Amino acid sequence: MWKSSEINTYPLSLDVLKTMLAGISEASIIERCPPSGNPIWIIYLDTLVDEARINESILKPLLTLTDSPVPERILNCKFTEIHTLQDAEKQLMRAAVIVHEPALNQWWTTVLPVTLGRPVGKSETETIIYGPQDSFTEQIDQNITLIRRRLPLSTLKSEQFTAGSLSSTSVSLLYIEGLTNTNLISITKEKLAALNYDIFLDSGQIGVFIEDHANSLFPQLQQTDRPDQCAYSLAMGKVVILVDNSPFALIGPITFFHLFQSPEDYIHRWIVASFLRLLRFFSFFLSLILIPVYVALTAHHYQMIPLPLLFVLIESRSKLPFTPFWEGLIMLVILEIIKEASLRMPNKTSQTLGVVGGIVIGQAAVEAGFASKVLIVLLGVSGIASFLSPNYQISKANTVIQLTFLCLAAYFGIFGIILGLIVLLAHLNGLTSLREPYLAPLTPLYFKDWKDFVVRVNLHWMETRPSYLKPLKKWRYSRRRR
Repeated sequence: MWKSSEINTYPLSLDVLKTMLAGISEASIIERCPPSGNPIWIIYLDTLVDEARINESILKPLLTLTDSPVPERILNCKFTEIHTLQDAEKQLMRAAVIVHEPALNQWWTTVLPVTLGRPVGKSETETIIYGPQDSFTEQIDQNITLIRRRLPLSTLKSEQFTAGSLSSTSVSLLYIEGLTNTNLISITKEKLAALNYDIFLDSGQIGVFIEDHANSLFPQLQQTDRPDQCAYSLAMGKVVILVDNSPFALIGPITFFHLFQSPEDYIHRWIVASFLRLLRFFSFFLSLILIPVYVALTAHHYQMIPLPLLFVLIESRSKLPFTPFWEGLIMLVILEIIKEASLRMPNKTSQTLGVVGGIVIGQAAVEAGFASKVLIVLLGVSGIASFLSPNYQISKANTVIQLTFLCLAAYFGIFGIILGLIVLLAHLNGLTSLREPYLAPLTPLYFKDWKDFVVRVNLHWMETRPSYLKPLKKWRYSRRRR
């Protein structure tokens, strides 16, 4: 037996190929004799290829037609000639069938993959009421098809990469030639070509390696399972990365403000869409500081609380054994436990667990004297507000930031929260996504891009593509409007 690193040094022969496939139970090595009398060997892995297509497309033509080269006898398959053992191994693992003619010492291969995977269904992570309801699957070819149906352009390019020394995962980079900035395409290609790890099973793992700041809480690439979202992003001048066996695509570059945008924003009336966006930003900010402000006021700045409300707080906290910090920390951790349990449980029981668990635990905590009624109300508002973000990753980052602000509020009061906000803004200002600024179009300032920023104006007024992307085609209209 040889080492995998030495496989290129062995000549391609039937005996060596049999040795390589020894111990693989699904390997099939078949010998057939056509009318010419020269035997032909067929090698494949029956778990990867469609055996019905082998019988119909390869075996029948070989056994019935006259002697001639394999590609001339089998016209309904595209054959490629191979010469090395490394090529044979690579093709076999990619659902190929190898046909060998010993008389001519020729090796041919054709891909006949078995069809596996679920049908196209609704998105479970980015649900919308109006608009397209299809979503990506684990089949990369099918996902590219869903995008090409929306963008039937010859300029929509898809370049293939392979990632993972063990998994050999197929990765596709999509962009619109002549529209997407060439520097952005070069940067993305450079990052994909530099991938050096043994196994990639999901697009999120690819994202970790190509993000500019992998240690940040904030994602610098947007994960989505919606083909319409990818098509819209490509039309803006962005790039899309698809990964085989993953139903989530990566979109880049993005900004912090993209994490609060929903595909439904471009379907609603623009005034309604703008209101919903503002509501998401407000809810994100509210969920970050609501509990920390409660802790800061009750622990350090109680003189700032109006007198009627102060009486309510004193009565509510009079019998509590914990300080405001430990009270808030314990209840926040319990809330996160309930949220995570609701996500991991089956769908039929998760809703019951969330509702019943929240009500029962909250009521029991108040009656047992572990938490005040005011904190339970604020905790419920904060928990609901954290769900308004369309991006799941930012909602998880929200929790970590909230706990950090809670600690700052416990030690430094309101000044600690202000310090945390300053550090957070400085961190966001230092981030980039595929080397593009993370807080654009706010900093650096691209005033024209504010038409699709915190609010979304009428589509008629959005005449140009985002300036921070530096697209090669600036105008959305085929002719500039006068």
